Amino acid sequence: MRDLFIEPGIAHSILVFAVVIATGLYLGKFKFKGISIGSTWILFVGILISHFGVRVDATVLNFMKDFGLILFVFSIGLQVGPGFFHSFKKGGLTLNMLALCLVFLGVGVTFVLHLVTKEDLPTMVGVMSGAVTNTPGLGAAQQTLADSMHGSQHPAADIATATSGLASAYALAYPIGMLGVIAMIILFKSIFKIDLEEERRHLEQEDTDVETARRMHCEVENPALFGKKLKEVMRHLSFSFVISRVMRDGEIFVPGPDTVLQQGDKLLIVTSQHHVDSLRILFGKEIEMHLQDWLKQDAHLEGRRLLITKPELTGARLRQLNIRANYGVTITRVVRAGVELVARPNLYLQLGDILWVVGPEEGIHEVAELVGNKEVSLNKPNLVPIFFGIAAGVIFGSIPFMIPGIPQPIKLGLAGGPLIIAILLGYFGPRWRITTYTTQSANLMIREIGISFFMAAVGLGAGENFVSSILNGGYWWILYGALITLVPVLIVGMIARWACRLNFYQICGLISGGTTNVAALVFSQGAYGTDYPSVNYVTVYPLTMFLRVLFAQLLILVAVT
Repeated sequence: MRDLFIEPGIAHSILVFAVVIATGLYLGKFKFKGISIGSTWILFVGILISHFGVRVDATVLNFMKDFGLILFVFSIGLQVGPGFFHSFKKGGLTLNMLALCLVFLGVGVTFVLHLVTKEDLPTMVGVMSGAVTNTPGLGAAQQTLADSMHGSQHPAADIATATSGLASAYALAYPIGMLGVIAMIILFKSIFKIDLEEERRHLEQEDTDVETARRMHCEVENPALFGKKLKEVMRHLSFSFVISRVMRDGEIFVPGPDTVLQQGDKLLIVTSQHHVDSLRILFGKEIEMHLQDWLKQDAHLEGRRLLITKPELTGARLRQLNIRANYGVTITRVVRAGVELVARPNLYLQLGDILWVVGPEEGIHEVAELVGNKEVSLNKPNLVPIFFGIAAGVIFGSIPFMIPGIPQPIKLGLAGGPLIIAILLGYFGPRWRITTYTTQSANLMIREIGISFFMAAVGLGAGENFVSSILNGGYWWILYGALITLVPVLIVGMIARWACRLNFYQICGLISGGTTNVAALVFSQGAYGTDYPSVNYVTVYPLTMFLRVLFAQLLILVAVT
């Protein structure tokens, strides 16, 4: 028992991590003036007990930090992958330009502080890496410095001292960098007078993906369509839509390809917001009707929600099921990861997709047999693609990219690589016939375990020399780190809100990803009760990570030349 509580070993390390995480999560339940920093308390608890002499094996500490971060970013990537490329096309350019501003401003503040204070530039690079919570940037800077000094025939002891100085500066600036962004998010909410419900409502209204389903009601008024079969009308159109029901002389029926359109037919159409105006021109004006108007009168038809639970359907196109022709059932829309998609014939299906169908009861029953519709079978986690994806992400993140004029290669690291692979799996998985489905609760569990390990490891690693470094003059590094963190975030946040008119949740994701600050993302999701920031976080994170690592090396090269 003495060894368990005192001697650093595997059992002792696990015990310390468990106590730190449990205590931090418990404290995260308490709110001050309606605000809680949630699992960020784990960081504080780790710093506190490490300061009072509790130590964890260094190998275990590094493993927990890196593996926790991998689990967190990978689960985020899988979650947002299906909608990532839409979000990138929709606002990705603006977000990444603002993220570029964050990076350049941070580098600029760092260099100005170096000139004004005469603090040596390698130390300032360590401060900058900590201020933007960028561990890969620190590692790249240390490697570049060590290689440069080795080439200049410096003694090994001097090289070790120099690289250790970067790490000390990083460790002191890291907590203020992590907490400073969280403080700025809270400040922005006050400055911008944010109404969270209004922001969420506005963001939902703006979410008008070309693929996102939208229900509309039209009356056939175009003489060119009278007497035409539905397949003839759709043949020459460049976009897809679904006519779910037709009302004619008070009778409601599900149309087929050979259904002949007549003047005055009322159509219940499922399409995307992008094509609403085109359909108004094609058929006629949009009429005042509601879904309940159809449900009251089509008693012989049934609408149901069916779940795809057969893995062999992953990667199949909707047209391959031939559901309307074989069963007389119409698929009106497909729901994936909470997003309603238009039931296009070329849509790739995947395990866990929800099909909204309408048709006769017998036909729907047969379709249910076809797709599985056994929800309990989805409760079993599908871990194979997750661990293969993590392996591929680690390999991808370790591949060096050479840039002309820069002697050291750039790597995306253990965070950037898995994140990009997870996004690609989430988006392209169905096309590649890879089942990436996990339940929302399973995804959340992986994410929370990962971020808890990461926070605890950072706190336990920073706490040992935290106070002593401050007393020995390191408080200047903390001040420098605060300026490097706060000045760019304040400027970019105001530009994002007042010039670019970004939503508050978009700003949360932007500054969290632009500073590679996982804790700020976790805070904004927990404090404001939404996952919206995560989409914008991963939109800017890859480019930001790359540039942070690149500029850390460039500044070191400037210092040694």
